[in-house]
Amino acid sequence: MEFSHRPVMAQACIDALAIRPQGVYLDGTAGGGGHSLLIAQKLEDGGTLVCLDRDREALSAAKERLKEYEGRVVFAHGNFSEAPDILRRLGFNRVDGALFDLGTSSYQLDNESRGFSYSKDAPLDMRMDQTQAFSASNIINEYDRERLQRVIGEYGEERYAGRIASAICRERERAPLTTTGQLTQVILAAIPPKARREKQHPAKRTFQAIRIEVNGELDAVRLGVGGMLDCLAAGGRLAVISFHSLEDRIVKRLFREAATGCICPKEFPVCVCGRTPKMKEVFRGGLTPSEEEIRENPRARSARLRAAEKL
Repeated sequence: MEFSHRPVMAQACIDALAIRPQGVYLDGTAGGGGHSLLIAQKLEDGGTLVCLDRDREALSAAKERLKEYEGRVVFAHGNFSEAPDILRRLGFNRVDGALFDLGTSSYQLDNESRGFSYSKDAPLDMRMDQTQAFSASNIINEYDRERLQRVIGEYGEERYAGRIASAICRERERAPLTTTGQLTQVILAAIPPKARREKQHPAKRTFQAIRIEVNGELDAVRLGVGGMLDCLAAGGRLAVISFHSLEDRIVKRLFREAATGCICPKEFPVCVCGRTPKMKEVFRGGLTPSEEEIRENPRARSARLRAAEKL
């Protein structure tokens, strides 16, 4: 199928980056190139955009979408958590801005072979990087009950994590679970009838949790955002779109810490810690999509954009 991904909060992202036409920018989660195209269109001769993604299919789609900007775009395969090292290898020690869109692309969700969706029967995969060996199958069939419960409870914020973990362990004793359809049926059977009638699909939280674990998503946010704050040139901006509270809390904490100055007790007459702010938040509290965008693209509903500028 064709790689498609509608960029979420597109204009808000471009505004948050305050793009300098001859600057160096990173799209650390290039996907199909939706946000990348908008950034490239703002650049002039001398400006450079680095498109980074861990999904090779996404990079291929981005290359096709941005082919008319070939002279000012560089493509790289890798995890955005490694962005500072990748940028240095490419010869960029500082950048003027970076964007991380932490969402799963529509292509990944809708492509049956990738195993991200609970509404399609597919192999238990969920790898964003297809060169990675570790997949959802390893988690479902190899983690013990306690570890499964922790992953589903913490990353999916699922109140029935214990029941679901126990059901998975019972079912796999008969035979390994191999498809998303099997996993969905196990989840449905494990939770109370009332929970099956909720507006949100009963398997959504568990699938989110398994996907986060497979791809190490929360660790990637900590490493990627923290590393990029140090990679920005003075006045450079980092914009991050998150799609659930676990990611957003990490981004919020890292931005707030970087924006914090003196931490000496109030009773001290002078500062002795020597701490000064490294960043300032572009807007407090984060931005959310408009009602119009949510109507046109329901998958944008849970998005929140935060941005910080290097001092």
